[in-house]
Amino acid sequence: MAIKPRQLQRGDTIGIVTLGSPLEANIINEGINTLKNMGFKVVIGDYVYAANGFLAGTPQQQATDLMNMFKNQQVKLILPTRGGVGVASILPYLDFNIIKNNPKIVSGYSDITILLNVLYQFADLVTFQSLMLLDFRQGTPPYNYNQFFNSITQLTTPWSINNPPGIPLVSKVQGNVTGQIVGGNLTSFVGSLGTPYEIDTKGKILFLEDTHEPVNTIFRYLNHLKLAGKFDDCIGIIMGECTECQPAYGKTYENIIDEFLVPLGKPLMTNLTSSHGFYKAAVPLGVNVTMNTYNRSLTVMEPAVSI
Repeated sequence: MAIKPRQLQRGDTIGIVTLGSPLEANIINEGINTLKNMGFKVVIGDYVYAANGFLAGTPQQQATDLMNMFKNQQVKLILPTRGGVGVASILPYLDFNIIKNNPKIVSGYSDITILLNVLYQFADLVTFQSLMLLDFRQGTPPYNYNQFFNSITQLTTPWSINNPPGIPLVSKVQGNVTGQIVGGNLTSFVGSLGTPYEIDTKGKILFLEDTHEPVNTIFRYLNHLKLAGKFDDCIGIIMGECTECQPAYGKTYENIIDEFLVPLGKPLMTNLTSSHGFYKAAVPLGVNVTMNTYNRSLTVMEPAVSI
């Protein structure tokens, strides 16, 4: 049974880490100040401001920061500054027994979703595809904050994952399935195939999204997942946005969904506001969710956090 971290409360301590690409210091500082103004305490990892080309420090340094946050008894939420690239490189340096015995809320998206799903698979820890530090800044819509804080504080169930008003979920293949939800960034998962850390979709509802990829590349990645058996194994599919994904050879993202995913025959829902878009739905990974494409609803069936 999945381990649920303790719910976040006002005044709790948030640990800040940089696990992928570096982030500008002014954006990091704005996010930290925003969290403090919200009433939280903040602990900063040793390598949060590090920069080594497209990586923020070495994988060992980044992994050390993450493990120190799990060991810190005051930290309730671990919040990466951003995604980018390189998160998978820290995985061999993690101690999953320590993580399992010190469960924390871990939130993020983009390349961070590799870590989120690995924490669920290797440490049985429920994680959250939701905000990162860079989202705690001026201009972030209230919807994003509401989704984030609801997912990491909500103890009563069921509760719904809803898009903002005027942005409907879309039913592509009818069905009503309940299972643990996994997933996140398509590009990142393809990069993990053939490794010990590849995503396990057996009996799961699979959620996918991406950004800044031409749709012929999206087709290539989806086909790779298909050949790896990930769509055979899953019981349902949710496709989020593909932000700034340009058409290619006359095909759009919607065309790829209709021509490649619909024929698989798995219950399929699309258009969930997600991750790289302006509006970001919060998706708790590792908990039971009911996907009902007849009424276009996503319902979280159990709390994702504990008291």
